[in-house]
Amino acid sequence: MNSLFSKFATKIADLSGKPATFVMAVVLVLVWAGSGPFFNYSETWQLVINTSTTIVTFLMVFVLQNSQNRDGKALQAKLDELILSSQAQNKFVGIEKLDEESLRKMSKTLAEKAECIAEVADEKAEAPEGAPA
Repeated sequence: MNSLFSKFATKIADLSGKPATFVMAVVLVLVWAGSGPFFNYSETWQLVINTSTTIVTFLMVFVLQNSQNRDGKALQAKLDELILSSQAQNKFVGIEKLDEESLRKMSKTLAEKAECIAEVADEKAEAPEGAPA
């Protein structure tokens, strides 16, 4: 069931992002708007577009969330593999599972390290060529 839904969600997410799909949606809205005079702009006429867009939006939330979740997990797996196969610190593998406060602390620490590295790089860039760094 999961595999079938994943394949379906991937296909629908792919189709929904295409320009042709957008054009088709615009055409449907224009046809609906153009049909207003024939239905005397009745409540039923308005209900058709309201109900249709609500149902499509409701269903698309689940489809797109599934695609986004899978993309996020795949990206995280790739990053974990890069960390494990490089000189990076293995403590970063799985940090997406940390609580919000721990992530904030780690992010602050990394930002401070990045500033130090940037300062050293700036100093080296400003040093005259051939001078010891």
